[in-house]
Amino acid sequence: MSRLLRTLSYAWPAPYTCAGLVFGLLVIAFGGSARVRRGTLEFGGGALGRWIGRSRIPFGAITIGHVVLGLDHLMLDRVRNHEQVHVRQYERWGPLFVPAYLLASAIAWMLGGDLYRDNVFEREAFDKARG
Repeated sequence: MSRLLRTLSYAWPAPYTCAGLVFGLLVIAFGGSARVRRGTLEFGGGALGRWIGRSRIPFGAITIGHVVLGLDHLMLDRVRNHEQVHVRQYERWGPLFVPAYLLASAIAWMLGGDLYRDNVFEREAFDKARG
């Protein structure tokens, strides 16, 4: 990939990446840590991850731009391929990704499907992560 295209792939979703960094700083403030994997900044662990892990919130990790937030680094290792698909989706859709994702969830629900599993973005991520 040319330097220009690589730069654009980071710039286009940058507003979301900035928001992800804010959440990442919260992870660090609560004892978590950060690392870079495949051009993405991953945050995980600490008291915040443990608290969410004990809650009823069905959460392992979430991608926000070029930032992935996970319960811990073991979880991030497990879901990395799936979350990397979402990173590529942010690169393609940029600031339109979150509205498009929410619309896809609404359409899935209106068609009688599951908001998460039947969302076309999640289906792509599950399919590509499986290989």
